[in-house]
Order: sequence, then C-alpha cells, then structure tokens
Amino acid sequence: MTTKTGFITVAKEQIKFLKFPKEEVLSKKKAMVNRFLDLQRALSLGNLEREKVKIFFMDVDGLKRVETTVWGITDASVILKESTIIPLERIVKVA
Repeated sequence: MTTKTGFITVAKEQIKFLKFPKEEVLSKKKAMVNRFLDLQRALSLGNLEREKVKIFFMDVDGLKRVETTVWGITDASVILKESTIIPLERIVKVA
C-alpha cells in the first residue's frame, strides 16, 4: 500500500528480507542529529509507554514505512521486535 507521500507501508516482519545500501539518505548534519534525537524519543515511548512510531526509510527498491515499537538503538542501526534491524543511515524520518 502506497501512502500520499510515496512511502510503501511494510510489515515489520518483512524488513529482514529487504536489502539496504550503505549510503546515507540524509545530506545535512542537522537532519542526522534530529533523526537520532527522534529515535531516542521513540525508544523512550516504546519502552515506557508501549507506543508505536512510524519509521520512514529507504531500501534498494525505494521508500518504505513501518509502524512499530523501537526496542533499541546502536551507532549503526535501530532494533525492532524479533531482532529486526534497520540501518540508521537508511532512515529518512521518524514520526
């Protein structure tokens, strides 16, 4: 299903089958800092409130969107339920 913004909604269970290039999707340092702050907020919401967030990201085929709980953040990736991982540099935004 494609949203108005062009992002295709995927189930978190599908993410482990996606292929991710190594390139950073954001070009500005400030946007990268804001992304990390948004992910930290999403982590707190997930752990404390059991709240889901929308993560907008890019794989080799284009724009994707998932609604899920963030379980962890490392320097290189975001960890979702069932050890599902999205590389940090492929995340466009978090809402």
